Amino acid sequence: MLNPDLKTIIIMGVSGCGKSVTGSLLAAKLDGVFEDGDDFHPASNKAKMSAGTPLNDEDRWPWYATLRQRIEDMRHLTPIYVLACSALKPIYRDRLRAHDSAETLRFVLLDGTQELIASRLAGRKGHFMPPSLLESQLATLDVTPDVIRVPIDQTPEEIVSDIIQKLAQA
Repeated sequence: MLNPDLKTIIIMGVSGCGKSVTGSLLAAKLDGVFEDGDDFHPASNKAKMSAGTPLNDEDRWPWYATLRQRIEDMRHLTPIYVLACSALKPIYRDRLRAHDSAETLRFVLLDGTQELIASRLAGRKGHFMPPSLLESQLATLDVTPDVIRVPIDQTPEEIVSDIIQKLAQA
């Protein structure tokens, strides 16, 4: 059973690891609400990434502020909020966490090999994030001990079961 104080689960990882699919399935399983953090990027960020240019921290700060406000707003609208967001650096996770404790907000990393994720990106159509940015994202990824790691070399349903089991043990 999940901790009743848990209000927000952030499904994190590099582009192509399955954040949207996993997050939406997890939210449905927990009777919560899922949103994709990418939907909150300003047009300027999407244009920059579409051109193959990685975002810098100055590009990200307003986006993270928007996501944090959304986390707080959703506390009044749903028992559990699942947000997909890359959150690759500890400082980004700190911005999303703000004053929340680990009992209130958890980070779940969808963890896979570069080869597996690259193959998924190669088959994806119509996304603003080009496969060419995968290497820079993997180089940026800095996993801290508070992050729950879940392997993605299984079905989406198995990934969700694994997440729920690990959250219950956390």
